[in-house]
Amino acid sequence: MNEKEVKVSKQHVWVGGEDRHVHLGITNYIQGALGSVLSVELPDVGDTIEAGEIFAEIESASTVHELVAPVTGKVMAVNSLLEDHPAIINEDPYSEGWLIEVRLKSEDELDALMDMDEYYHFVFKDKS
Repeated sequence: MNEKEVKVSKQHVWVGGEDRHVHLGITNYIQGALGSVLSVELPDVGDTIEAGEIFAEIESASTVHELVAPVTGKVMAVNSLLEDHPAIINEDPYSEGWLIEVRLKSEDELDALMDMDEYYHFVFKDKS
């Protein structure tokens, strides 16, 4: 996944893909803020995630971060590489470090998300 091709929530979760099958992951910005990822708790295949609700947890050396779903849909796959190698999220958050694959309930939810340029301004608007 190219980071320019994703849509991003204000909770730092990216959504990327085509049609109604998308992958979700966390942004490079938030993985950097969390530090070394130690473990990830993901939903199971077949589960439904709901926009605005917590769908996963990432444990780093400094904190446990709850991830809020930016979209609603059915979990079609989870990234099994993360079980043994959660630090892949730190190394490659937009490709190898994806979290789950979801079949969207509605593509309309993507319209509420930011593109990467908007996200950059959202993250850094108060820091310049």
